[in-house]
Amino acid sequence: MENEESIVSPKALAKQLGNSQIAIADCRFSLADPQLGRQQYQTAHIPGAYYLDLNEDLSAPLQKHGGRHPLPNPERFAAKIAAMGVNFGETLVIAYDDSNMAFAARLWWLLRYLGHDRVAVLNGGWSAWVEGGYPTSAAPSQPKMGNFTPQPRKDWIVDIETLKAKKDLPRVVLVDSRDRDRYRGEREPIDPIAGHIPGAVNMPWKEVCDSKGRLFSSEEQQERWAHLNPTDELILYCGSGVTACVNLLSLKQAGLPPAKLYPGGWSDWCSYLTSSE
Repeated sequence: MENEESIVSPKALAKQLGNSQIAIADCRFSLADPQLGRQQYQTAHIPGAYYLDLNEDLSAPLQKHGGRHPLPNPERFAAKIAAMGVNFGETLVIAYDDSNMAFAARLWWLLRYLGHDRVAVLNGGWSAWVEGGYPTSAAPSQPKMGNFTPQPRKDWIVDIETLKAKKDLPRVVLVDSRDRDRYRGEREPIDPIAGHIPGAVNMPWKEVCDSKGRLFSSEEQQERWAHLNPTDELILYCGSGVTACVNLLSLKQAGLPPAKLYPGGWSDWCSYLTSSE
């Protein structure tokens, strides 16, 4: 399969349906309607795919601080992934959604953060699969027996205290991955305060893909990041550590060094601005 490290085409995936060395994850989700993705999965999905819910599977329960989508408990997440038949370091996991890779990229990054590099995102997602005329199924996939032992790469993330200590240092660049109007504080549909973390530059995640959710070429991804010094340390964030993963995928496609993620994002940062603590 082409560029197995990060991106898979619908055509390439279709040729591998039924391959026991591949696990497919349906990550469709809607922040406005949290049950929609599961309902869509139950209606039709790629044959053999398992459903992973952003709130229940790809995140830990909401707390006062830590952001709207804290990283999941590694052991609980590992059990879910193992039940998809995934063997740590061996099985290729292919993730898809219908939201310009927003939720599939979260799984892509999360698996790599936990030490499993064999993961890719379906280019164009569910829409590209359907438009290509490839088969679908409504049958739920049955649990399998895999073996997944998470090995978190803790240096891939920063918490709020580390961020405060590093964000204004020379050669450190803080990147806000949200829409430009949210970055400017002109619109805030989710969090209680509008604006951005002081010192952050804006590189919207939606500019990684075209209007059909297909990643722009590696050359175009390189051009996106060309204005930044490749030796600088990048720290990325978004609203809650989800869509920033699309920018992390962009960096991977551009052949650039991996950046760090502030998983709590703006939702964690602004929770302290409204807190009495």
